[in-house]
Amino acid sequence: MSETVEIIIRTFTSFILLWVFVLVLGKQTIAHKTYHLYIASITMGTIAGNLAFNIKIRFLYFIIAMILLGTVVFILNQVALRNPRLRKWIAGEPAILVQNGEILGESMERMHYSLDSLQQALRGKDIFNIEEVECAILEINGSLSVLKKSQYLSTTKEDLKQLSSSETVPVELIYNGKILIENLTKSNYDEKWLMGELKKRNLEVNDISYAVIGTKGNLSIDLNDNINN
Repeated sequence: MSETVEIIIRTFTSFILLWVFVLVLGKQTIAHKTYHLYIASITMGTIAGNLAFNIKIRFLYFIIAMILLGTVVFILNQVALRNPRLRKWIAGEPAILVQNGEILGESMERMHYSLDSLQQALRGKDIFNIEEVECAILEINGSLSVLKKSQYLSTTKEDLKQLSSSETVPVELIYNGKILIENLTKSNYDEKWLMGELKKRNLEVNDISYAVIGTKGNLSIDLNDNINN
């Protein structure tokens, strides 16, 4: 087989393997939503690029490397999906940089996020005065989500009447039938209050797939599929 033909075959093979990689692991791979997917995408691209033109390395070695990496990422996805404690180490977690209109210096330092970077991200959202910000969250993928203070929102007068100054950042309390104790201790609620709310609804913790405190302090609950059925 000539080198030209071999490179053509390798190029098509690398393209197909990358296609399968994205199809199996989902569209979030393209968006680099999490730490491990970002790393996996770069590594997989490097392997695929070498597979296409580096004929000095055996074809089989590249195939093994791509399959092995895909398997590792798939396992990490499943672990992150089922274990909220490990999820933040595998996928990362959002960080609150501004809360109740105040910049959280400790959080900014922990995320290595400078004030200049914050102001630049806010300008990208047409916010040139940081005093307009009620809450800003640095998402896992590096984007900044911003909630403006009520007086700066582009809403109708009727909408403004309904806004409450006591709105807070949503807090996850239960995930896959397990209480997220760490989140609960950081909020204004405790386990006694949570169990009391569940008792009112005749529910057990094991019945719940996901429970979260909304921005207005309301408790939203999604039940497990076997309960819904």
